[in-house]
Amino acid sequence: MSEASDVYERFKAVFGGRTSSFLRRVKAAEAKQRPEDTDESAQPFGSHRDPVSLGSAFVVVSRRLGWETPIAQAELIAAWERIAGRDTAAHSTPMHIDDGTLVVQCDSTAWATQLRGMRSHILRAIAEQFADARVVDIRFLNPGAPSWKRGLRSVPGRGPRDTYG
Repeated sequence: MSEASDVYERFKAVFGGRTSSFLRRVKAAEAKQRPEDTDESAQPFGSHRDPVSLGSAFVVVSRRLGWETPIAQAELIAAWERIAGRDTAAHSTPMHIDDGTLVVQCDSTAWATQLRGMRSHILRAIAEQFADARVVDIRFLNPGAPSWKRGLRSVPGRGPRDTYG
């Protein structure tokens, strides 16, 4: 027999069938000591309980939790085609925003060079449409070439030169 069941049996022998009435009296005493809720926010039909749209409730919650910047950054990445244009967006993909710098991966070196020339135009469009995103710079990456520096078949030396892009 466990210690808990021993304690239960002792209490049952001492108090008999009075344990349930004892518990009822304790609960009633606690209920009397609990103060009445007079705060208007606890009332079920107060003016503060009017229904609001989910969108407006989300705006309030996101402002309180400081989510405005990450949400604006996600919207910016989703709207890249509208900002950069359809042709440009077909050859570039926004990757992430790191410390106010939008990182964009380009399909080729030529597209990366072309977009670097358009940097100020794209930054102006971002500042007008997505000011909460807090993007201050854009970095256009060239396409990644495979690396032969690691792996089973790697050899020391200079390796291939600029043959990609």
